This record gives sequence, C-alpha cells and structure tokens, in this order.
Amino acid sequence: MGTNRLDPSPTASRDAELLLMRTLDKDRAWLLTHPRDVIAPEQLAAYEEKIARRAQHEPIQYIIGEQEFFGLALQVSPTVLIPRPETEHLIEAALARLPHDRAIRIADIGTGSGAIAIALAHSLPQATIVALDISPAALAVAQGNAVRHNVAARIDFRESDLLAAAQDERFDAIVSNPPYVATTEELEPQVRDYEPSTALYAGESGLDIYRRLIPQAKALLKPGGWLMMEIGQGQRDAIADLLQGWSGVEFIADLQGIPRVAIAQNA
Repeated sequence: MGTNRLDPSPTASRDAELLLMRTLDKDRAWLLTHPRDVIAPEQLAAYEEKIARRAQHEPIQYIIGEQEFFGLALQVSPTVLIPRPETEHLIEAALARLPHDRAIRIADIGTGSGAIAIALAHSLPQATIVALDISPAALAVAQGNAVRHNVAARIDFRESDLLAAAQDERFDAIVSNPPYVATTEELEPQVRDYEPSTALYAGESGLDIYRRLIPQAKALLKPGGWLMMEIGQGQRDAIADLLQGWSGVEFIADLQGIPRVAIAQNA
C-alpha cells in the first residue's frame, strides 16, 4: 500500500511500511500477521497524507518526527539537521579519548537536535556539557530531547554563534558537526529542499565555519584538551592545514573509507 506512489525510490517499500506502522501504531510483526485487516477511514486518510509528503521527497524522519542516533530515539523537525549514522564516528572518537571516571566539561558547537551532546551525556555520566546553537528553534528541540533521555540537568543549552556565549570558560573537549557543504554543491532534493540551510552550507568551499571555529576552540580548550569535528568528503587536506599548530592531528574514516572525523589536541 502506497509503495507505487513512492517509486522509483529504492526505499519505497520500507518507507511505505514504516509510515503505515506509525499511522496504525503497530509493529512490523503485526502488519505481517494482519494483512487483511481493514484500516479505519481516518487512519487511511492520515496514511495517504504521509505518503503524499514522502512522494514530494520530504525526509521520512520529519514525517514521523523521529530519528535514532547512537541507540537513542531523538525527536526531529525541519528546524534541525537530521542526525546521520556517520556522526556516530565522532561520538566513538570522543568516548575513546575522554575520561569516563571523572568530571569533565565539553562544548558541543551547533548542537541542532542535541544528538551529540545527549549521546555524550548518556555515555559519560560525570560530564557536563554546554550545547550551543545559533537557532532558538533548534535549541527547543534539543532541550526536549535532553529531557526525554534524562540528561537535561547536565546540559546547558545556549543560543550562540559558535563559542561566543562561552568566552569566559574552559573545556576539556570541544566537539562539533558544523555546516560543511559548499554552496556550489548539488544536494539531493530531500536534503536541499527540507533541511535547514544554515546547518548545511558554509560558503563556497564549505570551510567557512572551520576557519572561525578552530581558532576559537584553541583559545577555550584547556592544555591537552581535544577538538573533534565531523568533516565533509574531500576536506581532509584543507582541515589539516587549518590545524597547523595543534598536536596529535589525526583523521578517522567512515565505513566507506572517507575521512569523516578530524581530531586535534591543544598543545
């Protein structure tokens, strides 16, 4: 049901099934064991509305209002970037380098849905996190997610252009998945037309935010503190140049072998 309206999407069958599950509030096992059940008219109308939205390339995460990240179900809306699996490499890198047995302070720059801050707070019970974003609407989503996962008491959400609202503080780590798409890059319609442009684009080279963030981070990190950032495809060498003067610079590749996380330590 609904699949033919989503063709030629390679995920048409999966998307139609997921939207039906959400509409009926049933799991896949129930769908498979009740193939002949009649759907109530109001449920059918709601399902058709969801299918119509997906047929216009609206991300399914916005339609159902949720995305899983690092094992946590997060609410999402068009005011925030949809968390990607690639960003989980950033979480893994942070957890491999930060102490788990003592209090530390972390800043998350461009928190969006709060995915990074919440995942770190969930995994590092002694960490306190300052989560910064220039968008008040994004911060509202992030705060709701923090409450949902019982970590709101350890995350301080602030409206800020990069680190502007934390100038008098020092951190053990600064993490970020900043905008890194070049304005000349062609994106898929479901990204280009629906996700917030301020969370995607960073000038003609895609490096504008890194050029500002890296020196700001160096000023606010404690000696030996870590800077960890997600980067875009093809940006490794440019980011390495921007990290001159830092120690321990390294890059972590994703499952496709693409450098995805840049790591550096404040000398």
